[in-house]
Amino acid sequence: MKTKTTAKAPDARVLDRLAATIKTRARARPETSYTALLLSKGARHIAKKLGEESAEAIVEAVARDRTGLVRESADVLYHLLVLWAEAGIAPGRVWAELARREGVSGIEEKRRRRAKR
Repeated sequence: MKTKTTAKAPDARVLDRLAATIKTRARARPETSYTALLLSKGARHIAKKLGEESAEAIVEAVARDRTGLVRESADVLYHLLVLWAEAGIAPGRVWAELARREGVSGIEEKRRRRAKR
């Protein structure tokens, strides 16, 4: 009798797994890995790709295409994680910043930032 396997339900931990995959692929040859290729071209190129993917996500949002927006959002997150890797920023640093802001109004957060200038 065949046993049916069930995949884990997706959640935000997929971002940590993706970051780990990006870290591993960074050591690959650019000819064999898109991630390695992006990283070999540097921050400017990765940022450009992130901007392109962000624009595509905006287009899908304005068009009210939810499926397209989901797909483009995944591309945005991937390219953002690659940019963090290029900059030497571990996702945990960003998660910590989000946690620090949790429960603080966006208006209050902006006010705090202005006061620090």
